[in-house]
Amino acid sequence: MRRNTNVIGFAVASFAVVSVVVITKFSSKGLYWSYFSSYAGTWTTFLGVASDPFSSQTNSAFPSFIADNRAKNRRDEKLERLEALLDKARALIWEAGRTNNSTLALEDADYVPHGDIYRNAIVFHRSYLLMERLFKIFIYKEGEPPIFHNGHCKNIYSLEGIFLSLMETDTKFQTWDPDEAHVFFLPFSVVMIIALLFDPIIRDKAVLERTIVGYVNLIAHRYPYWNRSLGADHFMLSCHDWGPRATWYVPQLYFTSIRVLCNANTSEHFNPKKDASFPEINLVTGEITGLTGGLPQSNRTILAFFAGAMHGRIRPALFQHWKEKDKDVLVYERLPEGLSYDEMMKKSKYCICPSGHEVASPRIAEAIYSECVPVLISQHYVLPFSDVLNWDSFTIQVSVSEIPNLKKILLGIPDDQYVRMQERVKQVQRHFVVNDPPKRYDVFHMITHSIWLRRLNFNINR
Repeated sequence: MRRNTNVIGFAVASFAVVSVVVITKFSSKGLYWSYFSSYAGTWTTFLGVASDPFSSQTNSAFPSFIADNRAKNRRDEKLERLEALLDKARALIWEAGRTNNSTLALEDADYVPHGDIYRNAIVFHRSYLLMERLFKIFIYKEGEPPIFHNGHCKNIYSLEGIFLSLMETDTKFQTWDPDEAHVFFLPFSVVMIIALLFDPIIRDKAVLERTIVGYVNLIAHRYPYWNRSLGADHFMLSCHDWGPRATWYVPQLYFTSIRVLCNANTSEHFNPKKDASFPEINLVTGEITGLTGGLPQSNRTILAFFAGAMHGRIRPALFQHWKEKDKDVLVYERLPEGLSYDEMMKKSKYCICPSGHEVASPRIAEAIYSECVPVLISQHYVLPFSDVLNWDSFTIQVSVSEIPNLKKILLGIPDDQYVRMQERVKQVQRHFVVNDPPKRYDVFHMITHSIWLRRLNFNINR
């Protein structure tokens, strides 16, 4: 496998299958500068290809050997065509980014991306339309529900179950022919593994290892695709806090595969060059309608608001300085009786979104739904869809050391700047809304687009 760049080395073996691993070099001026400019700089990565484990086995049945080789040759030809098609997509996206000309804007019956909420609206639109036309995902059918192919569709981890459900019921991106697939989905639910197999008394986390290692081994032995790329064109998705931990036990899943995670923490080896961040959305009842909307700007009488439990490393500092101490910056650990959380969000100009135990917070999506400008306080967090979205244009980002000056910072924002930011929050809302069935540019499609971008970033070489 190569990454469209200069090869500067090679090595090793993995999974008991001899494989070539190329070390490739990336520059911020490469093909996806528009998407990855926030992670500018030169970096290296290990990726590789393994020989087909079935073709390497001794087989005394000569006709069967011929049949296996013919099947492999057909797969190779399809892979060549698939990669050639992706090369054309890469070239079109590159051209859109190189010219950066508004005259290249494409027609779209539903929505044409525009404005400061995007890093590059033209490049995003070009990439999105190509994804809709070309992208194919194969979902492995192995595994029985509810641990596989299922998940909770309400509470703080709702989006994990919703994505599993929509991916299998909405067939726009599905292919039933794995030789036509650009990526392969491993449809296990970390939430369901923990809910059904984890004993809260014994607390044996090895249940994750047994379930996921067994599943990946099954896939690797039943199909040639995992071994062909060491899992680089495979992805898993999890919104559980233990989503990253669940991938520890299979080195290729951890270091090579696309991990789509809510807990996108770079201090815990989240790698934004191959992993994708998606939002944590707390659907308390599972209802997805009536969640958006807020009061007009003139009726937002609260400067800033937060209510939530004190946990993690950031919230204690927030409570120390602001908990029930100011009439304009309203910070509560427990919301006083008679106050509605949703109404407070809708009446606030700014909604404070501090990380808790984990970097992701459902308050970010809640703020966007309420048309309230999010105030982000986090460390090592890769924000959702940050390949595409310019978060600086519609949020305020405050460091932990600036918490004591929070009110001064917010009061120092000119009214016209606030008005522009709040309008952008309303514009970006479409990318965080959950729909069933999915609608173009909504959160399901944005997650899928994040996966598409990461697949565009490499070629598979036999």
